Amino acid sequence: MRAGGSLVAIQSVLSYAGEPMMSILEEPMMPSYEGACLSNVVPELVGLLSGQHHDVASFVPKCLSEANQIVLLVIDGLGWQQIQRYESPATLGEMEGGWITTVAPSTTAAALTSLATGLPPSKHGLVGYRVKMHTPSASDDVMNVLRWKGALAGDVRSTMSPSVLQPYAPFMAMDVPVLTREGFGYTGFTAAHLRGLRIIPWKVPSSIPLGIQSLLDSGERLIYAYYDGVDKVAHSYGIGEHYLSELEYVDYLIASIMDTLPSGAALVITADHGQVHMDGPAMELDTTLLEMIELISGEGRFRWLHGRDGAIRELYDTAEYLYGDVAWIITRDQMLDEGWLGPGINNDIAARLGDVALVAREPVAFMDPADVGESRLKGRHGSLTREEMMVPFVTYLSE
Repeated sequence: MRAGGSLVAIQSVLSYAGEPMMSILEEPMMPSYEGACLSNVVPELVGLLSGQHHDVASFVPKCLSEANQIVLLVIDGLGWQQIQRYESPATLGEMEGGWITTVAPSTTAAALTSLATGLPPSKHGLVGYRVKMHTPSASDDVMNVLRWKGALAGDVRSTMSPSVLQPYAPFMAMDVPVLTREGFGYTGFTAAHLRGLRIIPWKVPSSIPLGIQSLLDSGERLIYAYYDGVDKVAHSYGIGEHYLSELEYVDYLIASIMDTLPSGAALVITADHGQVHMDGPAMELDTTLLEMIELISGEGRFRWLHGRDGAIRELYDTAEYLYGDVAWIITRDQMLDEGWLGPGINNDIAARLGDVALVAREPVAFMDPADVGESRLKGRHGSLTREEMMVPFVTYLSE
């Protein structure tokens, strides 16, 4: 690190589940919005089932063209790099396919909305975990998208309509049942990215295979199932023994779902992002930088700084000086020009972004003083490293 009494030095070799891991020094991995990307999964699946696709996209395993029913299972936080490192879950080795990229930022709010709508964040507008919003009750508030709550205004479902902020129909307007954890079905975020779909809640993960079997038996052609255990464990414990234990359970869960599939039904597995292990808490931003900003949004590894009027260049230079050795420092204009969030962003969505972003390339995160609970996370995501961007897209077809 270059300056700031509150900053700590970053070692060049870090611990990853008890094993040495070289620090992550690479160029950002851009989302493949035109090809093998999470935002293209649902359009491909719906097209296959409707018979509209004569040519299967190159990232789609050929066996899917033979499927008459498809179960799409999203395992939140299951990155391709982590799968390869631990050769787990073993059942994935029985499946066809490989990896695709998620979207930017590599975070649940943006990624699951891109999956459901078939659109990049630049189009659907849910551009991060915490997003700048203008509401009637509190101008320039920052809304937690997963909780649909403003930092100042509290619950904003009545003033920030999910269908207005994210107006696109999920699953290409196909009627799809959704198996998800009980409690998730009634949130503002669910209303935004799964609007109008049939929500079938599960209380414990063991109910997921039973729910899938019942829906398949009833003739459903496309089923969406969501499991969040890997992400929860990674956030709470990092990538270590608890994480490996969770992967063992996921292996059992996948095998159990496979056993429910009738002939001709396919299981498709993907994820919204991978994970990076943190050796310490989030870093407090230097006071010099804090004096130059009005708001902070985003997440720890993709932190947006909203500068005071007329100080954008100085804000960028200061951020580069302080954090350029552990993060990619990029302005909003450059990010939009380079298409990080996808093509064709409109002014309303662009206004939700900050002026300068700190996008971590090392295993670090940047604290937002207004969201201190996030500082305790031990596994994180949001940035554009391979650990976070590469997610599985694999298929098993029952014979």
